[in-house]
Amino acid sequence: MSDAVGFFVSVWIKFFFLLTPFFALTMFLTLTTGQEAGLRRLLALRVTVSVIFACFALYFFGNSIFHIFGITLDSFRIGAGGLLFLSAADLVRKTSPSAAPSAEEHNDIAVVPLAVPIIVGPATTGALLVMGAETQDTFLKVVGCGALLAAVLCVGLMLFVAPTIERVLGRKGLNILSKLTGLVLSALAAQIMFTGIRNVLLIH
Repeated sequence: MSDAVGFFVSVWIKFFFLLTPFFALTMFLTLTTGQEAGLRRLLALRVTVSVIFACFALYFFGNSIFHIFGITLDSFRIGAGGLLFLSAADLVRKTSPSAAPSAEEHNDIAVVPLAVPIIVGPATTGALLVMGAETQDTFLKVVGCGALLAAVLCVGLMLFVAPTIERVLGRKGLNILSKLTGLVLSALAAQIMFTGIRNVLLIH
């Protein structure tokens, strides 16, 4: 039981940072500038549902995707780790999000761009495919699903109370947390790449 709890906490933390919650929060606030509180909460709910569907599809069908394209797990680890590292570096460099959209665009941002690619971007996609494919034990797979769901719901809750978080931390505080998230992601990227390179070298 203790091993399952430890696995749950470990996976939850990884997924939480993979979803870049503080950058997503900053973008959510910018893209919903001028919206009423009720509409913001409804949008946060739609984004959360969209992210859940996207993440679970990637987590469960990683092996099938690898098989179809003839890609080995370790080669994908190396590629996904490199992409995740670039995304982490980009996150650290960012100083401010793009300008807010026009009123006509407000109704179309739940799935694109908020859910995909802001929260579930290319690097997050690669990491989810790897994590799902490397977890073969059925029980751990279920525990991983619970951790993934918990991470997404935490991000969704942050979006739901986004104005309150902004008042407490301010935009400067959110930018600092986004950069710290980038540092954590860079370490996770290095670990994913190291595992892939080590396994490839051992095979050869």
